[in-house]
Amino acid sequence: MRYAVPGPVRSDDCPPVATDTAPQPGTAIRISASARAIVHPAIWPDPLTHSVDPTDPYVRRYWSAAIGPSAVADLLRLITAAKRGNPLLHPLYLHVLAAEHLVLHHGTRVVVREQVPLLSPRQTRLLPTWLRAEHNEWRREHDGSNE
Repeated sequence: MRYAVPGPVRSDDCPPVATDTAPQPGTAIRISASARAIVHPAIWPDPLTHSVDPTDPYVRRYWSAAIGPSAVADLLRLITAAKRGNPLLHPLYLHVLAAEHLVLHHGTRVVVREQVPLLSPRQTRLLPTWLRAEHNEWRREHDGSNE
């Protein structure tokens, strides 16, 4: 296998490879290609009154709509790793989870709840109208609240 390095076009390759398109050493690379630190998640000992199990369909249905499916996947990986006591690579969406108060983090230490909280009224207002109505119906059926 040949790698592109700065220089002239190599015409003996099929297809010809323009080798002057490779980045110079020391250039910036995308965040997903850089080495990520290891984090050590732990369980947040703060119990919630209004929460669901991470495996509940509520998490994938409503939290995915609120913060995105990749952030939800990172949250579920953090919860699983914290329960098992395993370290894992720094999640790409940790900043989103922290902004939504789903995790606390200080350096390589990440604290995550064992249960996932229900969406706040602010987060619910960000949902599309049809999904907001569905969410409000879900809340009425499960805990009798009206938002």
